[in-house]
Amino acid sequence: MQREPPFLVHKQAEDIAKGMQDSSTTDTESVENTNLYSLFWTFLKIGSTAFGGFMALISVVQNYVVERRRLLSHEEMLDGISLATILPGPIAFNVVAYVGYKLRGIVGALTATVAVTLPTFLLILILSYGYFTWGEIPSVNRFFQGFIPAVSAIIVSTVWNMGRKTLKGVPEMLIAVIACALLIGIGGFFITLGIIVVAGTAGYLLFRDPQQKTPLPKSEPQTDNTSSKRLYSSTLLPIVTTAAPFFSTDLIMAGKILITFAGMSLLLFGGGFVFIPLIQEIVVDGKGWVSHKEFIDGIALGQVTPGPILISAAFIGYKMAGLLGAVAGTIGIFTPPAVVMLICTSYLDKIKDSRVIKAAMRGIRCGVIGMIMAAAYVVASTAEPNLISLTIFAAALFALLKLKLEVVWIIPGAGLLGLLFY
Repeated sequence: MQREPPFLVHKQAEDIAKGMQDSSTTDTESVENTNLYSLFWTFLKIGSTAFGGFMALISVVQNYVVERRRLLSHEEMLDGISLATILPGPIAFNVVAYVGYKLRGIVGALTATVAVTLPTFLLILILSYGYFTWGEIPSVNRFFQGFIPAVSAIIVSTVWNMGRKTLKGVPEMLIAVIACALLIGIGGFFITLGIIVVAGTAGYLLFRDPQQKTPLPKSEPQTDNTSSKRLYSSTLLPIVTTAAPFFSTDLIMAGKILITFAGMSLLLFGGGFVFIPLIQEIVVDGKGWVSHKEFIDGIALGQVTPGPILISAAFIGYKMAGLLGAVAGTIGIFTPPAVVMLICTSYLDKIKDSRVIKAAMRGIRCGVIGMIMAAAYVVASTAEPNLISLTIFAAALFALLKLKLEVVWIIPGAGLLGLLFY
């Protein structure tokens, strides 16, 4: 078998859209021949290689599913990306759920999302064990001191890249600035929720389009009940049986972790960095599950993995309830938005073309920019106030914005600098 070429990741969303031409169509025969085992293996490889952020993961999915195997058309892939950007939850993870659902129904969505998350989950589990075992060793502390300014630079670069495309006028900038000021000055869960609601309302009032397109009907996704039963009986059941002894302790805490992250996940709009102030308010200031330092370190560890930054929920869950807590945090943070994504997929055209939704989401995106600004401030405020931190921050920002270096190289490099100079 011919070996896959290396992936060029971390493209911007518009670059992906421009590369998708109308000439490609879905290969029906390939879709029918794609069983759940093949789907699982494909997304397991994707989850092991997609370093560099959510757009990197989307790029790799598009390369495999559209360009190489032609399981979906370019138009279908674009529809999934468009829908994921206006719904809560991690965009790339929702796109994976969409692709699996289009190919093999609900079981296909479950198979694809589990496979793409598994490598990231295992890596964050290993890193969490190492952190809570040796995290207080001075050399390890110096390593993490270098992480913090680099994470701040990553968030600032996200603000810049998103802001120059979204904040095109005074109303948009005003919404963003107010959202940032509210989170920094007041903060809290209800402020975060209020920003989403008020920004959406302002978007509807300011940006609504009087013209509205008529939605087109969508076909139902394919299902494969026979393959589903085979997968459960031959693969999933033995795995669950083998893993059961690990899930026998601290069920109450695991339940709390699951419910907490599941509730927060439905308030996530615009990507993982937006979630930082909200998750900090609840798990650090509210519940005291992790310290402020541990929380920032968990965010940095999430950047090291090939998956979404929200895998940091597994880090927090592991601190409180071991392996079971890590599983509960992961399921809680990813599952509810994916369920919403699957429900809305059936009404994709109606949601995408609705003037109400489009106008409201335009306002929400502006609020999201302000929330990301606040996230940058939250992280930067924990860095050591010295020349070393400023140098790491500036170097990381330059590498991201000018050199277009992938995130996977930024965090480890910053850690090494912290190890050398702190």
